[in-house]
Amino acid sequence: MAIKVLIVDDAAFMRMMIKDILGKNGYEIVGEAENGAKALEKYQELRPDLTTMDITMPEMDGITAVKEIKKMDPGAKVIMCSAMGQQAMVIEAIQSGARDFIVKPFQPDRVLEAVRKAVG
Repeated sequence: MAIKVLIVDDAAFMRMMIKDILGKNGYEIVGEAENGAKALEKYQELRPDLTTMDITMPEMDGITAVKEIKKMDPGAKVIMCSAMGQQAMVIEAIQSGARDFIVKPFQPDRVLEAVRKAVG
């Protein structure tokens, strides 16, 4: 059975890149969200096996969204996505419950490694 993934990023281009990388490798993209608030709605509705979460987004940032998702589902698997130079935010994200992080621009091998590690 394919692993279900929810992709959260305010940039449609970034969502498309992740969707492309994961889709080509047998993962099922069940939903997308452009901010943390939408991510919470989609997470409740879809219950994905894995969520990729951008850190910097309008309305609700990724770190807040991860904390909220973890309250809903302590077993949630989330991978943070960040641009270069956001180390402090990445550390905060991991402390908030994210399993791993990937850096933009995305390297397909690194994305797949993080996903495989997160879902076991």
